[in-house]
Amino acid sequence: MHRLVARVRRAWDRPLTAYYLILGSSLLITVLGLVMVYSASMITALQLSLPGSYFFRKQFLAAVIGAVLLLAASRMPVRLHRALAYPMLAVSVFLMVLVQIPGIGRSVNGNQNWISIGGPFQLQPSEFGKLALVLWGADLLARKSDKRLLTQWKHMLVPLVPVAFMLLGLIMLGGDMGTAIILTAILFGLLWLAGAPTRLFAGVLAVAAAIGVLLIRTSPNRMARLACIGASEPGPNDQCWQAVHGIYALASGGFFGSGLGASVEKWGQLPEAHTDFIFAITGEELGLAGTLSVLALFAALGYAGIRVAGRTEDPFVRYAAGGVTTWITAQAVINVGAVLGLLPIAGVPLPLFSYGGSALLPTMFAVGLLIAFAREDPAARAALAMRQPRFGRKRVAVRGSVSNRGPRRWNTMRRRAPARPSGER
Repeated sequence: MHRLVARVRRAWDRPLTAYYLILGSSLLITVLGLVMVYSASMITALQLSLPGSYFFRKQFLAAVIGAVLLLAASRMPVRLHRALAYPMLAVSVFLMVLVQIPGIGRSVNGNQNWISIGGPFQLQPSEFGKLALVLWGADLLARKSDKRLLTQWKHMLVPLVPVAFMLLGLIMLGGDMGTAIILTAILFGLLWLAGAPTRLFAGVLAVAAAIGVLLIRTSPNRMARLACIGASEPGPNDQCWQAVHGIYALASGGFFGSGLGASVEKWGQLPEAHTDFIFAITGEELGLAGTLSVLALFAALGYAGIRVAGRTEDPFVRYAAGGVTTWITAQAVINVGAVLGLLPIAGVPLPLFSYGGSALLPTMFAVGLLIAFAREDPAARAALAMRQPRFGRKRVAVRGSVSNRGPRRWNTMRRRAPARPSGER
């Protein structure tokens, strides 16, 4: 047992552990999400007179594009990521302003946060605002860290907090409080990584909490969602219908589920079965084992992101890796907490898992960032350089021996043929 524990510790401390955890967990979450999107969305597609694989095909196309973005982000140098920060922020703000223009922006489920880009495809600019805030905020804090300005509270807050509040204001104009909560979590994560003092951190948190309470108190819909925490009955006017049927789906799954595709709640009982509440369908079809597997994958991804942020000496890598990890982890906790009835329903998808191309594309690019940062670690870079094909290394060695030691010699260790008499043929 001691040998096994020691072997696991050695494997856990290897330079490429974070690299493989990020790559493996993100790909497994995405693939399992595609399977569950197909299973959970089939009935909804048929009810809309669409082919049963309609939502799956759109999600698969988004996953393919996202895989290209992930590969591109993982191969980009850090200086190129920093160069993309300001253009990405400017484009995100421009698109979020366009959302509020009548005739351009579209409302979905009461939230004005979509832009139609032709045919059945729509774009949600606020999802790209998360990635823009991470890159821009990390670049800003890294520049100030190099100049040793983060010891002054003015430089720590300005212009990071005003720009973040501008993005929050544009999002709240459309009524999407769930995405606003995620952006707030990213802002707090960046401030925490930058070493904000407790009083400053508590002050920003108090202001954000006061604004959140005001927005909740002035909205009957948000107050109703808050009242559905821990509900076991739909309540008057079925205001807790979605929350209660999410619990029903999880409860009927048992330990190993009813089987893939055998969900009952997706037959019109559970709204948004393939988007915000896909975790409930996963629990019904794959049981406790399936949901714990998904949570374990997210835990591995979060641990690897924290490990990358903690082991680097580059301030930009530390802030960006911490911001991406905060984003994905906070969004997963809010989504799962809402499905379990522990948090109000915020309307945010499960990262890399739920249906939605606008959420999948920037998240996969962010995962590519983590992979690139994990590769930039000197120990990981040396380990990757050693993992070249043996044939390539042998060929290089032979060429070197030819150029340095003269003519090539045959291997003298071969078994020689026995000597034959002169008259024998």
